[in-house]
Amino acid sequence: MSLIIIAAAALAGCTVTDGDTIRCNGERIRLLGVDAPDDPGNSRCRPVPKPGAICDRQRAAASMASLQRIMAGPLSIERVGTDPYGRTLAMVYAQGRSLSCQQIEGGQAAYIARWDQDTRVARECPRAAASARR
Repeated sequence: MSLIIIAAAALAGCTVTDGDTIRCNGERIRLLGVDAPDDPGNSRCRPVPKPGAICDRQRAAASMASLQRIMAGPLSIERVGTDPYGRTLAMVYAQGRSLSCQQIEGGQAAYIARWDQDTRVARECPRAAASARR
């Protein structure tokens, strides 16, 4: 597991891709244990929505805006693996708080236990994970 501290999200070239994925210096990073709504134009939503996909343009935009807002300040990234799409799976923290937990707590993402390696998200924000389980 590697831990990297990135001084400031914007200065480090970190941008929000959607409500559960960021890109830092070209690296695609998927927040561990969560699933955010997708824009209907996303490949998960077309031509037919994949099982479990939430395809809603307004909710996807709100989730993305929320993640952008909470990424303020220094980021720390704890890489835990990669997903089938080649994205880095990671616990990402801003000002010491998990972005996964903040997205769940804000109602902007659902907790997905099978995507939570070693139940890291569930241990970090147990009440939020229990109430947002999908």
